[in-house]
Amino acid sequence: MTEAPVVRVQRVMPAPPDVVFDQWLDPESLAEWMCPRPDRCIHVFIDPRVDGRFRFDVDNAGTLVLITGRFLAIERPRLLRLSWSNSDWPDPTVSSVVEVTFTPAGDEQTVMAIEHAMLPPHEYDNFHSGWTAICEQLAEALTGG
Repeated sequence: MTEAPVVRVQRVMPAPPDVVFDQWLDPESLAEWMCPRPDRCIHVFIDPRVDGRFRFDVDNAGTLVLITGRFLAIERPRLLRLSWSNSDWPDPTVSSVVEVTFTPAGDEQTVMAIEHAMLPPHEYDNFHSGWTAICEQLAEALTGG
């Protein structure tokens, strides 16, 4: 049996950990940066508490993709862990796990690290490039870009 791939990306964000962390729990902010462009989030629902649900309705080149899951851990401002499922996976009931950590880096910066585990093997490249793009988009949003 082979292990499922784990995507790991990291980026220094131009804001302190509490500000970066809060972007992940604000539906308006998430709609702005969560989907790798040219995809776009057309609806975001979050219930930001442990065991609370979230859902992103994504327009992927005219196809609706639903991303759903639950918050497994919320430790402001250092950690978020959530389950993650995609409606376009061969088995949309499969759930992966995303962990995001926020580490101070100087007075006004944060090292944000994303680890996405238990992915279907064929999804590694898509998610590696997707999370990398999302990190860039969040950095732009934090600088008002």
